[in-house]
Amino acid sequence: MKRMKFNTKTIHGGQEPDAAYGSVMPPIYQTSTFAQSSPGVHKGFEYARSGNPTRHALEKALASLENGTFGLAFGSGLAAIDAVLKLLKPGDEVISTRDLYGGTYRLFTKIFEDFGIVFHLVDMIEASNIEAFITPKTRLIWVETPTNPTLNIIDLALIATLAKQHKILFAVDNTFATPYLQQPLDLGADLVMHSATKYLGGHSDLVMGALVVKDEALAKRLYFIQNASGAICGPQDAFLALRGLKTLHVRMQRHCENAKAVAEYLNQHPKIDKVYWPGLESHANHEIAKRQMKDFGGMVSFTLKGNNYEAAIKMLEQLKIFTLAESLGGVESLAGHPASMTHASIPKAERERAGIVDAMIRLSVGIEDETDLIADLEQALHSIAV
Repeated sequence: MKRMKFNTKTIHGGQEPDAAYGSVMPPIYQTSTFAQSSPGVHKGFEYARSGNPTRHALEKALASLENGTFGLAFGSGLAAIDAVLKLLKPGDEVISTRDLYGGTYRLFTKIFEDFGIVFHLVDMIEASNIEAFITPKTRLIWVETPTNPTLNIIDLALIATLAKQHKILFAVDNTFATPYLQQPLDLGADLVMHSATKYLGGHSDLVMGALVVKDEALAKRLYFIQNASGAICGPQDAFLALRGLKTLHVRMQRHCENAKAVAEYLNQHPKIDKVYWPGLESHANHEIAKRQMKDFGGMVSFTLKGNNYEAAIKMLEQLKIFTLAESLGGVESLAGHPASMTHASIPKAERERAGIVDAMIRLSVGIEDETDLIADLEQALHSIAV
């Protein structure tokens, strides 16, 4: 059979009926260990930290969606990032985007800096900016695109070219885009990371991370770290993620449609200062987004005129359909205040340098009716003075 299209792969890619009884959905193998007929002689699994059939089914499906060869599932997105950083040694250097997810920033600066890893946080809107930071000790380039929460777009193909020239590992956090919108391995990345908690699971009912690679040697190193460090996901969560993947394509289509309507509404509202959404022609790297993404995603951020913290908080408190909550990527619409929630671990000066001001609000636009979402934003905006 010729290569499946993405919409088909979400349902069939890397997946097959369970070998035991032909179950269409992989069963939840809720077990810690597996019987052996003789020491070391088993049916492919011996201890559930090292491997579990439900998790294995998910890992194959994840690899398929990213056009990779090897998938790994972890207990959280940060556990997946932690595994990547354990490829490094003291003295190694990492170049990363400045406007990082707060948890990634915290892991970099509060954990791995103490082990002698050096991090350079760089504005990558112009991808060539990273060249000045490449040294003989640079071992990893870490990129988010779209970034969190300013939704900057970074030219993956250009960075991949630079990384290959200097023999540097190139990793992409693809959480915001999902493989439905972009596939970094096809653009030259060596490794893709997901917080599968978000769009891949899609229903706000699990916490999980994922890595996908093509290179077998790199995969073996990561599988060793996954097993040795033990930050794996359980079979229940693997089952939920597999279920979520089945509808990723239809959910993402609606997320993008609704985000477009919300972004265009906000962009003309007199109380809004700036709207961050890659689909707007005013977006700094709109043309790059058009080139490397299928659509522009379900995340929208915006700032209020006057940059008033109290006004932003009051607006969030008035929302009825958008739920004020951490996280993103579920079927329900969520709203958050990055400066005090997802990015609170980043010092204020560093936040503002990255554009994360006190009056910024981040929306994870769900799959509800777009007219209801816009009406909710309208009544909340009406309640504030700017």
